[in-house]
Amino acid sequence: MIAGGRAAVVVVAVAAVLAGCSTAEQPVAPPLGDHVTVQQGELVGAADDGVLRYQGIPYAAPPVGKLRWEPPQPPQPWTGTQSAIEPGARCAQLAAPPGTPHATAGSESEDCLTLNVTVPAGTTPTSRLPVLVWVHGGGFNAGAGADVDPRRLAEAGPLVVVTINYRLGIFGFFGLRGLAGSGTFGLMDQQAALLWVRRNIAAFGGDPGTVTLAGESAGADSVCAQLASPGSVGLFHRAILQSGGCSSANIVDVIRPGTGPGGDTWKPLPLVEAAGTSTATALGCPDPDSRPVAALTCLRALPAAQLVAGAGVYWSPATGTPTLPRRPSDLVVDRDLRAMPVLAGTTRDEGTLFTAAFFDRAGVPITNTGLRTLLGSAAGSQTPAAARSYRPDDRSPGRAWSDVITDRAFACTGLATYRSMGQRAPLYAYEFTDPTAPTPFIALPPDLATGPTHGAEMPYLFDLVPGQPVLTPAQQALATEMVAGWARFATTGDPNGGGGPPWPHWTGAGTILTISGAGRATVARPAAEFATAHRCSLWGVG
Repeated sequence: MIAGGRAAVVVVAVAAVLAGCSTAEQPVAPPLGDHVTVQQGELVGAADDGVLRYQGIPYAAPPVGKLRWEPPQPPQPWTGTQSAIEPGARCAQLAAPPGTPHATAGSESEDCLTLNVTVPAGTTPTSRLPVLVWVHGGGFNAGAGADVDPRRLAEAGPLVVVTINYRLGIFGFFGLRGLAGSGTFGLMDQQAALLWVRRNIAAFGGDPGTVTLAGESAGADSVCAQLASPGSVGLFHRAILQSGGCSSANIVDVIRPGTGPGGDTWKPLPLVEAAGTSTATALGCPDPDSRPVAALTCLRALPAAQLVAGAGVYWSPATGTPTLPRRPSDLVVDRDLRAMPVLAGTTRDEGTLFTAAFFDRAGVPITNTGLRTLLGSAAGSQTPAAARSYRPDDRSPGRAWSDVITDRAFACTGLATYRSMGQRAPLYAYEFTDPTAPTPFIALPPDLATGPTHGAEMPYLFDLVPGQPVLTPAQQALATEMVAGWARFATTGDPNGGGGPPWPHWTGAGTILTISGAGRATVARPAAEFATAHRCSLWGVG
């Protein structure tokens, strides 16, 4: 690929020869420096070993005081030069549990609607590089854009990479009857960030007409929500969904059957509003049903520290709203989800992380008896078949239950999504199976530490901040291939090219790329084989 500045010189020179006039070079835009001007004012970033970084850029007004639980408002301009050397504050969240390898800090900040821009060195304002916008995971309750360093992706493209913060937990997905935006403030923040990118990314040498929205876990769920949302039409043009997305599964209920609708990622608006009413009462505020204005005033006056735990509610996006009119998985079934090129996939052993977090760390490891009870709750009339299929004679009960979580919540629902989306637009599906992959986010007990768990592909694509594991030469070779494929997809809508393993374009019954190692270790296999390996017929996906 010819960089924008060099291409401009070539075009000018050829035109001059054809016209029979002087071939003197015309002025070419100089490379970006520390100073960049956006709509709000001038920023000063910093060069960092091959890339330029502009961090902590406000894309919306701080949602504090009366703006708590309001749709994001436009960012305020500034005079002079604003420092963009450090990332902005993490949105309010609890700290990661002690002992977590990829430990992240807690926060009580609501002034957090910022983003970070990483640009390859040598980019000019006329380069018009493709743009990748990354939405972090964390169950809609944790994480930050600065948890990943996208340097390798930016250089491989070359791409302009944007990582964003958005309101989390009770701050992002709280709801009350009559409150505009209930249950969707975090999704609206993401749209505000995308709108900022469309209006400002050209100043960093990016092309606002070539934007890929990408995310992992809840970040992938967010990408699917934006595919379903009327408010994001035209704001991005390609999508990457890693270990999440448009699943029909109630993830928390899959992990611990009996949790009920409160554990679902996509909650009907009345359920969110009911949770808001009970939360207001529990926090000592007036009854929202009889005194809605007083209740909201009271809630907005509470310190963030009193709210950050979420009042015992799993806050996540509401459906049946202007932002998210329908459940994304229903749109998948009806083939009404917005069509665009998609790269999507899962890891082979997603469920081990959730078994460790919800059972082992909670002090209630799964026994043989417990496994039988869980299978009975999950499989219903299919329990005998499930018990035979997931029998733990060669593995622990916890490892067997991890396979159930992987299959029900990720592999089989992912397969159903690929089949639907692949009929309407280019789709490239993968399964990450590298058996040597490190476990970046949580320490797994020995019986669960076999195979790539949820998030295991992340250190192959990004440097994690903090806690990037050291990759072996073989892992690094695979990482190089994966980064190149992801960057090509963001550039062209197709991960193929560059000498790496061929990515199958989903056609007919479908083919899935099995990413198990560099070179010939990465192979394609029929989707039917993937379905059999993950027992999808047991879970209603043939």
